[in-house]
Amino acid sequence: MQSEIIACMRDCGTVRHFKKDTITDELIAKIIEAGCLAPSAGNLQPWFFYVVKNEKVRQRLAEACHDQSQVAVAPVVIVVMADPAKSNDRYGERGAQLYCIQDTAAAAENILLAAESAGLATCWVGGFDEPKVQRLVEAPPRLRAIAIICLGYSDEQVALPKERLSVAEVTKIIH
Repeated sequence: MQSEIIACMRDCGTVRHFKKDTITDELIAKIIEAGCLAPSAGNLQPWFFYVVKNEKVRQRLAEACHDQSQVAVAPVVIVVMADPAKSNDRYGERGAQLYCIQDTAAAAENILLAAESAGLATCWVGGFDEPKVQRLVEAPPRLRAIAIICLGYSDEQVALPKERLSVAEVTKIIH
């Protein structure tokens, strides 16, 4: 197993204070490409990404995220959306209710890891008013907001990694 990816996962943490430094469009595209490399049921890739750089829109998104200030402060915010209809067409209700959410969450995790490997800091925001977020990014009604990822260069001390449950605590091997 490649130790670099495990180290990246171990080092990846949540940051809520960002520098104002800009992120190039080329780097953002590479990070989004990592999201697109995520696995998905039937290779349907039921995701769509809104990259928000506009300060006023980020401020409104922060309000829709129950006033989480990191959303306004981060120079880039990625709204990760799922397309339940895409999964429903092939897999029915289970596809719409579960597969597309799993697939999109995998894409979001790839984005976090790619950002970390590029020296950027992130914060996954899951608490938000979904209809407001959809309106703010002008998403079509078929898309569903799954996660908001704040992206930027950290402006805070790097915290020690949080303690994790051991493999033995979360695993049962069935022989």
